[in-house]
Amino acid sequence: MSLQSNRIYINNLIELLQKIDYEIVDQIIKILEEAAHKQSSIYIIGNGGSAATASHMVNDLGAGLRRRGLINLDITSLADNVPVITAIANDIGYENIFYMQLEGLLKPEDLIIAISCSGNSPNIVKAVEYAKNIGSTIIGITGFDGGDLKKLSDVNFHIEAPKGEYGLVEDMHMILDHMIYSYYINKGKTNV
Repeated sequence: MSLQSNRIYINNLIELLQKIDYEIVDQIIKILEEAAHKQSSIYIIGNGGSAATASHMVNDLGAGLRRRGLINLDITSLADNVPVITAIANDIGYENIFYMQLEGLLKPEDLIIAISCSGNSPNIVKAVEYAKNIGSTIIGITGFDGGDLKKLSDVNFHIEAPKGEYGLVEDMHMILDHMIYSYYINKGKTNV
């Protein structure tokens, strides 16, 4: 029984992989390169598994690429500071955990990468709306129907999967990170 379930999962993942919009990935890479050129700050936000993806992206696209001398991105996950998150959530509400970290700090030339399977997490939407009002660029990484985040994004990497298939959507979001990372690794090899 589990063998059949595993096959179905892998087949569904393969189907999603075949639907990746490579032009969107290219657009994201161009926006990242622009941010590096302008020395803009990049803030990544996400909850739960998406917070883990945000941390992983900071590791790969920040320290991982910088230490190899490939690109210098000033990139931070706003989901990584548990004391700050819990203080904001406790004092003024969970919907403010990302917004309050950005308020007064975010600049128009900065970039927000917002990761949300549903695209409707109130704390993600509030932070993204604030960033749009400032004039920052929004890269949305979404799933299911994309929700509000898909509509608010300047560029959106979207995984149209059945509602509730979090594992598949989160896997695809992590693959986006590794596609971007691999692009720079391979580019570095050709420049040697």
